[in-house]
Amino acid sequence: MEYWVKTKCGNEIRIKDLQIKSLEIYEYFKNFCKKNNLRHFILGGCAIGAVRHKGFIPWDDDIDIFMPRPDYEKLIEIWNKEADSERFPLCRTDLEHNYHCCATFIKDNNTTFVNEHSINEDINHGFFIDIMPLDGCPKSKLKRFFQIIFAMIYSLFHAQRLPNNQGILIRYLAKILLGIVKSPKLRYKIWRFCEKQMTKYNYDNSDYITELVTGLKGLFYRHPKEFFSEIISVPFENTEIYLPIGFEQYLKRVFGDYLTLPAEKDRIPKHKPYFIDLNTSYKKYKGIYYCKN
Repeated sequence: MEYWVKTKCGNEIRIKDLQIKSLEIYEYFKNFCKKNNLRHFILGGCAIGAVRHKGFIPWDDDIDIFMPRPDYEKLIEIWNKEADSERFPLCRTDLEHNYHCCATFIKDNNTTFVNEHSINEDINHGFFIDIMPLDGCPKSKLKRFFQIIFAMIYSLFHAQRLPNNQGILIRYLAKILLGIVKSPKLRYKIWRFCEKQMTKYNYDNSDYITELVTGLKGLFYRHPKEFFSEIISVPFENTEIYLPIGFEQYLKRVFGDYLTLPAEKDRIPKHKPYFIDLNTSYKKYKGIYYCKN
């Protein structure tokens, strides 16, 4: 069965074509990490796909990459200096650019993928792979409590949009806080401060690892460090991807019975694209499909 995604503008794209483009970006990223001795793991849907389908889940529309915090920070520092950033730039939210997402992206400048939540933003709208950090957990319950609080505040003021699928109460509280703090500069200062506080626990010296930017549920996971102590290579489509040694335990904790296919109604891509063109640079669509005002 072939899966398609229909954009808000009405054009339809094969999920398979998105997957092919994702792998193209990932292959470049993977080779760059090898060259620079940077650790990374594939988790989320692609890890399930590697085990269950020997490739992509048929309706999955992206690749989620996780990196230990030290490697993640080094990647951000060196990518746009040493990689082919004319074709594959590293993009993330800062004071001048808002991607309305806490992940970092490697984008393809020769493509267009405009998300609904970003149609008014003058940012890089190329297709992408997601990169997210893994962080160390403090042993103290009190310090862990504050790490979670800082991460919640960070996520809100970094993404600067109301959270979806987190419940009415969380969405209402987020709306109040964003309404109180309207200044982009103040929001930036808040999330930068919270980022420093929540990431001050050394990854390599920690017994447990957590996910601080993947969503509310991920904040409360404390994965044993042993899950990520080694990297293994597994077949995936026509290439290979890297999984953490404890991927089976990880996937069971996060997704439950991940080997069983979900109900037909749940077999849908997670993104909500406004417009997609995998053969044309997003720069040609400014004023047409984004920044229209």
